[in-house]
Amino acid sequence: MLETNIHPTAIISPKATLEEGVKIGPYSLVGDDVHIGRGTVIGPHVQIEKWTTIGEECKIYFGATIGNESKDLKYGGWRSYVKIGNRNTLREYVSISRSTFEEGETVVGDNNLLMNWVNLAHDAIVGNRIIMANFVSLAGHVVIEDDVRLGAHAALHQYVRVGKMAMAGGFSKIVQDIPPFALSAGQPARVRSINRIGIRTSRINPLSQLTPEALAALKKAFRILFRSGLPLKHAVTRVRKELETMPEVDYLLEFIETSKRGIGFSQPNRTQNS
Repeated sequence: MLETNIHPTAIISPKATLEEGVKIGPYSLVGDDVHIGRGTVIGPHVQIEKWTTIGEECKIYFGATIGNESKDLKYGGWRSYVKIGNRNTLREYVSISRSTFEEGETVVGDNNLLMNWVNLAHDAIVGNRIIMANFVSLAGHVVIEDDVRLGAHAALHQYVRVGKMAMAGGFSKIVQDIPPFALSAGQPARVRSINRIGIRTSRINPLSQLTPEALAALKKAFRILFRSGLPLKHAVTRVRKELETMPEVDYLLEFIETSKRGIGFSQPNRTQNS
């Protein structure tokens, strides 16, 4: 049985629920209707506000603020949530805001590392096994899919999506979607290439690891989509004609075709649909 350890200077609401093995450091605050899972460790001077759920075996470091009110001016004080999964590491001064909408959620999945001063705004959806380096900032409604890497000081515009196993370089200004499996960088960020190293080293579920055939198909798809000089709509059509149907390529094409903010390109004078 794990031992629960609450520092005497911590202030814990009687309406909060702590599972066994939770540890809470000096001067931390835990608000009403907070649930903290088994074995999670909360460092000193951490503030966890109401309607926040934190999973098992998480580590939350000095000065983090979790479940703070949405900064969206539309927010009217109603009940909304932050929901954090299992085995996440939130380093110093991470900030995560609740949803703007009544009964809405800001969500963080499992096995993520958020380094110092990472900020997740209202209604962000963060998947699994993601690494965000220092000072990454997500605006409202951003979606980050599994196994993504975001370099230090990357800033993401509201409603941007980042596809699985993509990477954005440090100081990237991300105002358009980053497709899955892509390496991007710049101000604004542009697709540079397929994320070869990220794909090779990613800690993805063995059931979804890329086969050599899938990786070869993705490399060819990236050459057509981002190096052929074709408008993206025509490039997608060409990929469908030249490549056999494969889940990874289909997913890449579907992501591009459903993008609402568009995809950034490294080639000049390139348009989405012309």
